[in-house]
Amino acid sequence: MSDPHHSCSLSHQHSESNASHSHEHGNHNDEVQPALQTLIWKQIDFENIRTLNELESDMGAKIVEKPWPLRLNAEPMLESDADEQLLMFVPFTGVVKLHSVLVRSSEHSSAPRTLKLFPNRDDLDFSAATDLQPTQTIDLSQTSEIQDIPVKRTLFGNTYNLNLFIEDNFGHGATRIYWLGFKGEFSVLNREPVEVLYEKAANPKDHTLIQGVGDVASRHAIHFTLSPKGNDSDVRNEWSLPWDFQPETAASAA
Repeated sequence: MSDPHHSCSLSHQHSESNASHSHEHGNHNDEVQPALQTLIWKQIDFENIRTLNELESDMGAKIVEKPWPLRLNAEPMLESDADEQLLMFVPFTGVVKLHSVLVRSSEHSSAPRTLKLFPNRDDLDFSAATDLQPTQTIDLSQTSEIQDIPVKRTLFGNTYNLNLFIEDNFGHGATRIYWLGFKGEFSVLNREPVEVLYEKAANPKDHTLIQGVGDVASRHAIHFTLSPKGNDSDVRNEWSLPWDFQPETAASAA
């Protein structure tokens, strides 16, 4: 990878096939329903998408946020900056059983070539993405058609976020991507608090009393189970039970 501090002078005159003309999106109705059955879009946390080495800020998020009917539009477009590599972090609002990744680029040499996937990590940079073994590596094609690339479902069954590392392209100084999508199954995260119950008073039927203690042991049963072992005088005073508690003392007091 090139020096990240070195910004290359890149031409923005795109010669990619189908990238410079507009599209009549009303003609794609026959394609919408099949795709939307498993399309993951509303379940993406768009505001927290991050893209490293993008030429223009937030373009990575914008090509993901571009809805299905606009997938063939040339704008917005994600373009790399210092070299051909891109690293994207895409979080979801729940758990995704990922089925496939969808990519639209072009027939130009700026099309991405090698895509490496890393699920459920939020700490990747270019160095780590280069050194670590990816969960799956995908070889992309040099085409302007939508590429629907299946993933190994057993490895992406519980995906909270996805890192996409574009390692190289087909020879151009910069990589350009026009649309990025995902297919899969979505489950909402359970954010309800977990209720944990603690026994504040012992039930005599559930506990064997110390012989001779009687009601004293019952009243102070919580101290036998929950009180910490230490020298905290505040805790000791709160429960009014000396740490050197002895059954004989309790029995005589009763």
